[in-house]
Amino acid sequence: MRVAVIGSGPAGLYAAEALVKQSDGDVQVDVLDRLPTPYGLVRYGVAPDHKSIKSIARYLQRVLEHPAVRFLGCVELGRDVTRRELLECYDAVIYCTGAMVDRQLGVPGEDLPGSVAATDFVNWYCGHPDAADHVFDLSVEEVAVIGVGNVAVDVVRILAKTADELRETDIPQHVIEALATSKVRRIHLIGRRGPAQAKFTTKEARELGELDNAEIHVRPEDLELDAASAELAASDRRVGGNLKVLRGWTRPPEGVKPRLIDVRFWLAPTEILGTERVEGLRLERTALDDNGRVRGTGTFETLPVGMVVRSVGYKSVPLEGVPFDERAYVIPNEGGRVIDASGAHLPGEYVAGWIKRGPTGVVGTNKSDAAETVANLLADLAGAGDRPRPQRRIEELLEARGCRAVTYDQWLKLDAAEIELARSLGRGERVKLGRWEDMRAACHGG
Repeated sequence: MRVAVIGSGPAGLYAAEALVKQSDGDVQVDVLDRLPTPYGLVRYGVAPDHKSIKSIARYLQRVLEHPAVRFLGCVELGRDVTRRELLECYDAVIYCTGAMVDRQLGVPGEDLPGSVAATDFVNWYCGHPDAADHVFDLSVEEVAVIGVGNVAVDVVRILAKTADELRETDIPQHVIEALATSKVRRIHLIGRRGPAQAKFTTKEARELGELDNAEIHVRPEDLELDAASAELAASDRRVGGNLKVLRGWTRPPEGVKPRLIDVRFWLAPTEILGTERVEGLRLERTALDDNGRVRGTGTFETLPVGMVVRSVGYKSVPLEGVPFDERAYVIPNEGGRVIDASGAHLPGEYVAGWIKRGPTGVVGTNKSDAAETVANLLADLAGAGDRPRPQRRIEELLEARGCRAVTYDQWLKLDAAEIELARSLGRGERVKLGRWEDMRAACHGG
């Protein structure tokens, strides 16, 4: 049995692992990725200073090293191989491409230079090759980060740290050099709802208060709770923990550190101001109505920021030829079985991860999610009787097309090059190669 997994992040590799285990090894799994590097958001989404979370890659590495699993990097669905061709090469295909772009704020001025999607900024400091040439104006003194999830907190923390504090991480050298020139002095972290509705974890919040280079402040009035929020804080350990941390930041800042993190709640962006670039951010004070929905109060304020980072959620993008729900931003499915507009299951097509269920859960959530999809896939194939076998082989198709797929052994050459780069620069365990040409050269020995 031959199965293709599209995407080598946690969802894809957990799917590959489930295929090997649930089929008792009677399977050949090809993991295809458009990048030359595996591990998806573990490599390009987890903050570089969160080394313990990044260690998940060591577990995922064992999946790629299984004899029944093969990595094919630099192979992109829609560019190097079509959906129809995949279905000719494999008994089944599992789409695991995640959620790759930010949701929009939907306010005037959002497209001004200096208005930045969080994914672009995160990709830049995490060394994603698509973001290698991105330029962010860190000469501004004030920055607003819209959103109160873990990604928003990561962005604030990276902006608040010095380049020296980040030198032991795997951040690409050109990013370290850019951060070293930063003139940012005040960072506003802004949430539309109250502290009880914030999505960050207590651990992430606590880290903001432990920075050597930045003080942090929350207005006491922003922490006042209505009855429903107070009940939530009492019943939800994370919410209660967050509030305890936030209440410790209500003392006026002393001004003894060069940067200030200003945490704000109950504010919704209404307009990003500026003519040629971002010059300010207009916000409206908010409250919750009786149904828990956010409403504006008619009270406004303006922050003199020179950069706005938008971190209000992720969404998946359609894959060429594959059904897609434009409202929910997922591939429509039942238990991981891809379905068409009529609700019929499309034979041989499956989905796992964020593109299956939306951007929810933690890294480990993908394991049970993938196991469900694989169980249904194997049940379908077992019940298919004398099903038609694949008529083509992917390697022959790619060779005829001139596509040089990156193998797992070639990825290991890139991996070794990053470790050697860190040694030569006197920095940490590794320094990422963040440019396509450098990554290709490391893989192919050029």
